[in-house]
Amino acid sequence: MKLSDFKINLPSGLIAKHPANNRDESRLMVLDRKKQTIEHKIFKDIMNYFDDGDIMVLNNTKVFPARLYGIKEKTGAKIEVFLLRELNRETRLWDVMVDPARKIRIGNKLYFGEDDNLVAEVIDNTTSRGRTLRFLFDGTYNEFKKTLEALGETPIPKQINRPVTDEDKERYQTVFAKREGAVVAPTAGMHFSRELIKRLEIKGVTFTELTLHAGLGNFRSVDVEDLSKHKMDSEQFLIEQRTVDIVNKAKEKRKKICAVGTTTMRALESSVSIAGYLKPNEGWTNKFIYPPYDFSVANCMVTNFHLPQSTQMMMASAFAGHDFLIKAYKTAIKEKYNFFTYGDAMLII
Repeated sequence: MKLSDFKINLPSGLIAKHPANNRDESRLMVLDRKKQTIEHKIFKDIMNYFDDGDIMVLNNTKVFPARLYGIKEKTGAKIEVFLLRELNRETRLWDVMVDPARKIRIGNKLYFGEDDNLVAEVIDNTTSRGRTLRFLFDGTYNEFKKTLEALGETPIPKQINRPVTDEDKERYQTVFAKREGAVVAPTAGMHFSRELIKRLEIKGVTFTELTLHAGLGNFRSVDVEDLSKHKMDSEQFLIEQRTVDIVNKAKEKRKKICAVGTTTMRALESSVSIAGYLKPNEGWTNKFIYPPYDFSVANCMVTNFHLPQSTQMMMASAFAGHDFLIKAYKTAIKEKYNFFTYGDAMLII
């Protein structure tokens, strides 16, 4: 497969700027791979496609307010600092991206907050845009984290192209988010309301969780025509024994195992035994899934309508079948489905 195989003309007006009024009332397109049929539903209709004993695997990562705005010493220039990951808890070292990058040098100090109550010093240039910052803060670690959260902004993607609102704080997060560490929300999971989860559980569907801290690499464009040459950013993940036991038992019973989102699917496929069963794991994955690919664990998937030529679209194509997915995307554009982070959902069975 080539990058150009995933080119689709997506009108910019179909990129959702806001979430649906209710989480479980976005639109849902259902793709049946065996029958090659496409149905148009509402997300809470997903109930009708699952039965007693089926499994849904969720990514319980929690997005932290990763976008900060600082002032550079002496010049007063406004600098956006995007927190990527904590490198050292004791010394307050963070891997960050800065914008505009050209204005930042090693040794520069940045001041945050109206009272300059948080100061950071640039101690390393790792890439053209990446930097390592040391935050200079006298309080405890908990006080430091509270300060970061107070000053930070919900990191909705730039492509949404509007100011962040209070609504984003709640909606750019799943209702089951637990383990903080992501800077990108696992968007397929954002369609699930607590009520819908409860109704599915009453029907006999078991929910189990794993963690994959989604990073900014999810928005990095693929700039090579030969997909085998694209390198994914590494992301931290954790799959515990409880989830392994639930998934493998369902696999033996030939039940539906539904990966909720591309991040969940990547984690599952990064921890498979030779016999094709899930195994517990904790570490980092840079697995890039694109067609053709044989999936080992999940046999159905919930995902959003992704931007053309994105790695998420490529994974969905590998799962649905490339021609079928392209047909579905073209149908979605014709039927004016909403795309991207706050967009509509797709169930592939």
